Amino acid sequence: MRIPKIHIILLLSVILFSCHGPVPGMAETTPPSHKAWNELLQANVSSDGTVNYKGFIKEKAKLETYLNSLSENAPDRKTWSKDEQLAYWINAYNAFTVKLIVDNYPVESIKDLGPKLKIPLIKDVWHYKFFKIGGQESSLDEIEHSILRKEFEEPRIHFAINCASVSCPPLLNEAFEATTIEEQLHKVASRFINDQSRNKISPESAQVSSIFSWFKGDFTKNGSLIDFLNKYSKTKIKGNAKISFLDYDWNLNE
Repeated sequence: MRIPKIHIILLLSVILFSCHGPVPGMAETTPPSHKAWNELLQANVSSDGTVNYKGFIKEKAKLETYLNSLSENAPDRKTWSKDEQLAYWINAYNAFTVKLIVDNYPVESIKDLGPKLKIPLIKDVWHYKFFKIGGQESSLDEIEHSILRKEFEEPRIHFAINCASVSCPPLLNEAFEATTIEEQLHKVASRFINDQSRNKISPESAQVSSIFSWFKGDFTKNGSLIDFLNKYSKTKIKGNAKISFLDYDWNLNE
């Protein structure tokens, strides 16, 4: 019997949809403590975001214990506050990124890990499912795009999550906490935008990070890109200023 083409397409769509599981979450969990992660960051990340991966390697057992607490206590969307969920996911992204580097150290760039790991059928290392959240295999890409960008509509997450590279916004050397997350997000946004090694801003022109090009839509939902930059930039940019984007340095941030 020959199956009509439209039926085949519908069947494949169902299979693909079913293979793409729901965003990780659990019921009846409580937010895990981020104290251990805060201690690890304080000990191994400088004030300018330089990371001592060798130090993390020495404390790998402590890192793994913290990561296990994240895996076993995914957010309960019904009972956790938005700030508790946001702090959880930012910390999870950063901590699992550190684990990825620690597990494969030494490496010159996180982008080198895609070919190095030789994982079939993945686009890049960010799609590599190397950890579990709530029993579901997950990737950094899912945390960033399916959760943080999709659920929270908070453009400042781009300055809070760290991709282990020189041009990334510096890894904050303290854990994000629900009680202080607004101040922390303001801090990382202001620090990044006013960092002259990552953005070169004058009233007439602005050479800014490629992050503002890749995720322009996130920054322009309530105005222009210049409007967003001027919320945090000490140097105010004129409305008719020329905006260009800098090359990105993917070397390891150590």
